[in-house]
Amino acid sequence: LASYLDVALVTSLRDGMNLVSYEFVACQASKKGVLILSEFAGAAQSLGAGAILVNPWNITEVAASIGYALDMPADEREKRHQFNFKHVKAHTSQEWAATFVSELNDTIVEAQLRTRQVPPFLPNKVAVDRYSISNNRLIIMGFNATLTEPVDALGRGGQIRELELELHPNMKEPLKKLSEDPKTTIVVLSGSDRAVLDKNFSEFNMWLAAENGMFLRRTTSDWMTTMPENLNMDWVDSVKHVFEYFTERTPRSHFELRETSVVWNYKYADVEFGRIQARDLLQHLWTGPISNASLDVVQGGRSVEVRAVGVSKGAAIDRILGEIVHNKGMKAPIDYVLCIGHFLTKVGALYLIF
Repeated sequence: LASYLDVALVTSLRDGMNLVSYEFVACQASKKGVLILSEFAGAAQSLGAGAILVNPWNITEVAASIGYALDMPADEREKRHQFNFKHVKAHTSQEWAATFVSELNDTIVEAQLRTRQVPPFLPNKVAVDRYSISNNRLIIMGFNATLTEPVDALGRGGQIRELELELHPNMKEPLKKLSEDPKTTIVVLSGSDRAVLDKNFSEFNMWLAAENGMFLRRTTSDWMTTMPENLNMDWVDSVKHVFEYFTERTPRSHFELRETSVVWNYKYADVEFGRIQARDLLQHLWTGPISNASLDVVQGGRSVEVRAVGVSKGAAIDRILGEIVHNKGMKAPIDYVLCIGHFLTKVGALYLIF
């Protein structure tokens, strides 16, 4: 019956797919009938370009559309029909099912990537045994939450103490012994600035990497930088303004202005509200201050950092290894590497080096 129609009039006030519209188009291969479709129908989103869309509450508009459809020139009928027919022919139920299954599989893969992988326990005996027989050791350690005292997450006091990071008293003696061993090289990697690392580690013989590798130094020498000579830092003020805006509106959050980066931390904020605010903050950044800037945006577990491109802990280790070989006149290869920290997947480039 649908193949004999000149015009199909669908005036749904609210529905889903409205399969009648699709069936009409499929049956009109020879006659090229015109589809008049309610703008409230679900099919209006896909067939609207080839149909005449109407507001079913507007009787005058509907009547005029019927008259226009009956008197429509043949070439326009042909173009409208071909547009809708191609859509109906391409978007079959089989195609929909295949797309659904494919996107479902993609969702599973994405969920697995977002799931934090818990690393296995360190085999202490194996680590100690290999340490004792090695001749050229490299020990890489984080600072915050690795060598500092645990901070209670309850109350604003923990937030304030985190801004004043200090080396755990019980770690000073072990670090002193390790740093005095000529067979052992210690590297402390941190997102903290140079002043914080100088304050806590200047008495030890080790390597320091501040601001995620932007600044490097051995404690017996001056700071070096991996920063390009003409690094553009004009973006800092605008990013700082966005971070201040969200800090004021997110209780128990704070931001830290470093020499080459800006970090917004919501570790002590409400979990769900903090995530919502972080998403909004990123949206503000991408559409505003950093839309045309060459910057890296690093999302931590409960933080957002904006920094210059190419700065990473992996790049810092690569540079330090070169300096170690040069300074020590190293002939024997490094035969023992131990990484200690809460880096997890945030610095995957670090582990690719080894």
